[in-house]
Amino acid sequence: MSGQDNGLGWVPSHNPWAVAMTVTLATFMEVLDTSIANVALPHIAGSLGASSEEATWVLTSYLVASAVVLPISGWLSNRFGRKRFYMTCVALFTVCSVLCGLAPSLPILILARIMQGAGGGGLAPSEQAILADTFPIEKRGQAFAMYGVAVVVAPAIGPTLGGWITDNFNWHWIFFINLPIGLLSLYLSNRMVEDPPHLKVRREAAKKAKVDFVGLGLVALGVGFLEFTLDKGQEKDWFGDPWIRLFATLAVVLLISFAVWEWRHEDPIVDLKLLKNRNFGTAVFLQLILGMVLFGSTVLIPQYLQGLLGYTAEQAGKVLSPAGFVMMAMMAVAGRSLGKMDPRIMVALGYMATAAGIYNLTRLDLNSSFGTVTLWRALQVIGLPFVFIPISTLNYVGVPPSKTNQISSLSNFARNLGGSAGTALLTTYLARSGQVRQQALGAHVIPGSVPYRIYMANMMTMLQSAGMSAGQASSTAVGMAYREMQRQASMLAYKNAFFILSVVILSLVPLPFIMRLPAKKVKLDPEAMGH
Repeated sequence: MSGQDNGLGWVPSHNPWAVAMTVTLATFMEVLDTSIANVALPHIAGSLGASSEEATWVLTSYLVASAVVLPISGWLSNRFGRKRFYMTCVALFTVCSVLCGLAPSLPILILARIMQGAGGGGLAPSEQAILADTFPIEKRGQAFAMYGVAVVVAPAIGPTLGGWITDNFNWHWIFFINLPIGLLSLYLSNRMVEDPPHLKVRREAAKKAKVDFVGLGLVALGVGFLEFTLDKGQEKDWFGDPWIRLFATLAVVLLISFAVWEWRHEDPIVDLKLLKNRNFGTAVFLQLILGMVLFGSTVLIPQYLQGLLGYTAEQAGKVLSPAGFVMMAMMAVAGRSLGKMDPRIMVALGYMATAAGIYNLTRLDLNSSFGTVTLWRALQVIGLPFVFIPISTLNYVGVPPSKTNQISSLSNFARNLGGSAGTALLTTYLARSGQVRQQALGAHVIPGSVPYRIYMANMMTMLQSAGMSAGQASSTAVGMAYREMQRQASMLAYKNAFFILSVVILSLVPLPFIMRLPAKKVKLDPEAMGH
């Protein structure tokens, strides 16, 4: 049996699960590459003679290019055909991965990463739209569960795999490994993926319409400036830097102009009027916050492990990996539960579990063991599949099939934008909160205090027994006390950040109930549409 009627009166030629496996392969490649590149950054900087700040452009350039393509990928799919656009993205990502691995200098590597980001940005929206069109509504939850497995497992194994590759080979191979996966993905996509009839009709109409170059330019520049502002803000001291002020102002002006222009345009690049749909408007907001928490917490924990507990990148990856496999198991549970209970209740319960898991991380300290952090991180992610899968499914309720591509591109853009904003805000908060906490702790570190005298005496005794003179031991002990105070201040900042994240997530619990459920008659569509 090749497939089931998806509620559109169209049956895919191939088994829907084979199509799901095919599109999941490219997702895995793209997400894995992103997480591996983070780990290899110091090696790339050293090999190409670049500073750490210059090397971050390897990440930033990819994010900016990806962010620019995300919101317009729905329009590109409609205009050129979704299968053709999707395969072009896979091919571009694969070819540019090889170019990244061959890059002899940083500027060439950054140029290759920009093109790779353009390819990567179009993958997720196309894949989710393909899944939505291929599966009947009652099966979409399980399909998105399979897709979600790739999204969560890839970043879980990425740091460990990236550390192993860069330690045992060199950083070039983190890009070369994409070649066989990309070629396999292209072969399978060519055989398995197809455009449904409604998309073919839409493509013919889109070809006749004039290209909205104004909208295209406004969104590309606006999103690019916004992504740069979020990514470089903390590093450049935010609005204390004239470039950040300029780029932030341009982003606001261009994006507001874009929204006004697109709202009035008869054939917009991004159909913002879809946000008037209650389900989709709510889902976009929830995706935005989900991105903030998912990306934000994924950044916080490795920083805490490497910055405060002295873990290597590979060790930090081993702490995160079990959580990925826990999410993989829970994706299957959430996918099967979707047809059996109210998806809005699932989302609310998922938020409650996630809030409790993140709040539990406030118990971490400077002496937390490897096992403790690993277990608590795994507990933190248990609820996320119960958020991701129902929202991904409710996204499409009440939306005409011709808008599937737009729905996927906007929801993915919201999640990625949330990830960038969450990472920027949390990084800034940690830096500023750490300074405030350090001042508060410093007020108690006075030469006359008994705990300080005892600490200094113990340190000096230990250092003198190691062969230091009294003067050297005294100055070294002062330095050690200062470093310890910095670590404690940073730890308090992390605790506060986890607490704030948990409160934000808990506040979202009532919001899913704004969304409408799919009409019950949809489940009868395969029979009902037999006329």
